[in-house]
Amino acid sequence: MNINEILRSEFNLRDEQIDNVIKLIDEGNTIPFIARYRKEMTGE
Repeated sequence: MNINEILRSEFNLRDEQIDNVIKLIDEGNTIPFIARYRKEMTGE
């Protein structure tokens, strides 16, 4: 299993949500920043 499959099954997420979160973290964004300012990218 790759990370997307694990996260999808554990947290019931779509691949698009997982890809967006990984991209945001790779770009150096912090979890609090993502939670507050990038909710639309994470599906919340």
